[in-house]
Amino acid sequence: MVLEIIAPDKNVYSGTVNYIELPGINGLFGVLKDHAPLISALGKGSILITEEGGKELSFDIKGGVVEISNNKAVILAD
Repeated sequence: MVLEIIAPDKNVYSGTVNYIELPGINGLFGVLKDHAPLISALGKGSILITEEGGKELSFDIKGGVVEISNNKAVILAD
């Protein structure tokens, strides 16, 4: 799955990932390849990513929105 994390002033991350854990406004949720289309508001917390090679990354956000469709996730983050 392709992931892009975009902040107001720059592109924070772009790459292919196996798993994304997101801080939804009602709690954490995870996304894997072939996830159903989704648009969700994000709350304050950390985005946890597992890349294809197994490397794990974390990005702290204050909030935002995620759109998932056709094995692509775009996060607009504060």
